[in-house]
Amino acid sequence: MIILGIDPGTRITGYGIIRVEGNRFRHVDNGCIIPPTKNPMEERLGYIFAEVEKLVRQHDIEILSLEKAFFAKNAASALKLGQCRGAIMVVAHRAEIPLFEYSPNEVKQAVTGSGRAQKDQMQKMIKMLLGLPEPPQADAADALAVALCHGQRYPLAQKIIA
Repeated sequence: MIILGIDPGTRITGYGIIRVEGNRFRHVDNGCIIPPTKNPMEERLGYIFAEVEKLVRQHDIEILSLEKAFFAKNAASALKLGQCRGAIMVVAHRAEIPLFEYSPNEVKQAVTGSGRAQKDQMQKMIKMLLGLPEPPQADAADALAVALCHGQRYPLAQKIIA
């Protein structure tokens, strides 16, 4: 199973791709989508949409896992984040792949064992869990963590349903 994890943002959208092989997780790719900040919001959202859609096609993504919005400093920030999440949700819909959402605390708990882990702790755990030569950039680490969270939870959900 190939999972694309996304940490959405209108300035930086982190992405992380893992392959789940039995109970093992393999790193495939990670990085950041950074739309031109001088462009109007609709162009930035279009850029994010196109880049996520490209990742889905390039890597034959089977599941998209997205970090839930938890709060924003102000209403304008919350609205922008919601628009970004919406653009990413449409990618999953158009590609006909399942979309799962996880709160930041669920993701931190799954990766570090603590829902209150700091950014540097997350980066170090991602490096260790995926056998990376160095910790990924913070937004990419968060996205890899979202993918790992789903990879850990998905088998349990399957067992409950079966």
